[in-house]
Amino acid sequence: MPSSSSPSLASAARHLRRTDPRLAPIIAQVGPCTLRPDRRAFRTLVESIISQQISGKAANAIVGRFRALFPGRPFPSPVEVIAIPLERLRGAGLSNQKAAYVLDLAAKFADGTIRPARFSHMGDDEIAEQLIQVKGIGRWTAEMFLIFALNRLDVLPVGDLGLRAAVQRLYHLRKLPSAATIERLAEPWHPYCTVATWYLWRSLSLDGAG
Repeated sequence: MPSSSSPSLASAARHLRRTDPRLAPIIAQVGPCTLRPDRRAFRTLVESIISQQISGKAANAIVGRFRALFPGRPFPSPVEVIAIPLERLRGAGLSNQKAAYVLDLAAKFADGTIRPARFSHMGDDEIAEQLIQVKGIGRWTAEMFLIFALNRLDVLPVGDLGLRAAVQRLYHLRKLPSAATIERLAEPWHPYCTVATWYLWRSLSLDGAG
């Protein structure tokens, strides 16, 4: 897959440079937005649940042990996960709570409560509300799924600490901004709030951003 930005992402960057000039230096330094969709919805959400509140290294180890429960497959199907006793999930390193969350997610995929094939016909809020029905998936996890798995272009995760820190830095605010403040500052970003958020996340690793 090419490393250059897709036409829609390039259009988004042009829009953001024009409507919020503060973003222009960040966009110039970071370069093209490299968001790419990941259509493996079930896998993405399972890994999101496993990764909650632990280090990346620990999460990778547990995901590896989870996958090892299903030899011969890159990743199990929801039906295969349902068939695994909770105790075996615990043996792979999942807490009781996370094991229950993964089983609930698998059940909702298996019974059609969550149907990724329909996502292309659904709005962002519809998808988020559907995902939040799963135990262990809150608004933030749903928003990250919309951004990184589906590449929905106008998602604004106002509760994300990284975005709040980047907005504080860029706009020289005395304290972390509230959700209302971010929504107000983000008005010029629509319909590309996702891309603005992506650039702001990247800005935290730049010297002298803002």
